[in-house]
Amino acid sequence: MFNPLQQLGDLKKMRDQAMALQKELQKEEVTVNKNGVEIVISGDQKIVRITVNGQSDDKVRDAINEAIKKSQEVAAKKLQQMGGLGGLGGLLGK
Repeated sequence: MFNPLQQLGDLKKMRDQAMALQKELQKEEVTVNKNGVEIVISGDQKIVRITVNGQSDDKVRDAINEAIKKSQEVAAKKLQQMGGLGGLGGLLGK
């Protein structure tokens, strides 16, 4: 028998797991050094620091983070149009 309360419980559990994963990813960092440029990016794809020839550039970092955010919004919208994650698209993005 179909139990809508069970389905809501399952959705909440999946949302909680996704949020926990996102918090863990925020703690991870990857550093790349190439041609005098150092980039530090978090596991949730946010630029932490950009250094060019020893000089930090917060304006470039902020612009890149904004571009990443907008591209993720476009991807989420496309995923939702295709049926999303069983309707979780709105829940996960909050």
